[in-house]
Amino acid sequence: MSDTITQNFVQQFDTSLRMLAAQMDSRLRMAVTDRGTITGESFTINNIDPTGDLPADNVRHGDTVFSDITHTARVVTMKDFFDALPLDRADIPKMLVNPVTGGHYANTLVGKRNRKIDNLIYRACRDSQLLKDGSSVALPAGQKIVHGGTGMTKAKIIQARKLFRANEKDKHNGEELFMLYTADMVEDIMSDTTLTSADFLANKFLQEGDVVGNWLGFTWIPFEGIDPVSSSTYYTVAWAKSSIHLGDGYVEGRVDRRPDKKNLWQTTINCSMAAGRQDEKGVVEVAYQ
Repeated sequence: MSDTITQNFVQQFDTSLRMLAAQMDSRLRMAVTDRGTITGESFTINNIDPTGDLPADNVRHGDTVFSDITHTARVVTMKDFFDALPLDRADIPKMLVNPVTGGHYANTLVGKRNRKIDNLIYRACRDSQLLKDGSSVALPAGQKIVHGGTGMTKAKIIQARKLFRANEKDKHNGEELFMLYTADMVEDIMSDTTLTSADFLANKFLQEGDVVGNWLGFTWIPFEGIDPVSSSTYYTVAWAKSSIHLGDGYVEGRVDRRPDKKNLWQTTINCSMAAGRQDEKGVVEVAYQ
């Protein structure tokens, strides 16, 4: 019996374009202070230091004695970004789906922008912050929890929470606290034998295998963009919402024909944005292995 009939079998081609796995939304933007649209090459974060005791008044009709108050200004320089995705005009008739008119290319660029926003916020937590006088301030050692040769543990999370309370950077002072977590951190936390059954149940670890939600005073945000400084050490961050500021310069998305490139279609995104740290006491870096 001849098998040549198999030559007439057809293939069903996909009539849709689907995104491969990637974070598409900005998960951190809602967790920072949004400064809105910025006009200019940078924006400042102006601070005053309210520390100090109220002096006693022991002299009637005495001279006025002034107290000193410290003013500082931090400078956050805007960063420009641009990306373009081309589609040759001759390729369009050969495709069942046009990714330009279908919005697939535009969605891809929006996803890139949102991931860059999260990266800028992460970097604002960890990097040195420029001051208006030209100097810079790094996140101090007292706001960093060392890895100690271990992964992420409940003890480290409690230590971070302690720092926010000691710095008056928690809900008792009107703050919202956030912490980034990765898949590795979920594995470490779920394997931590110091956790009680109540801890597991309260965060649906057993039901859903996830830490998302509020736990130990933090709102947990999934984020896989954490940078390793070495092959085995990673750094996550926790912060108070008021301590990280985000500004947008502009954002423009376009779909154009390029006559200089044989009339291909070009989908572009052009944007400017930046994030800066308002107060080191409102950020904690946690290292783990």
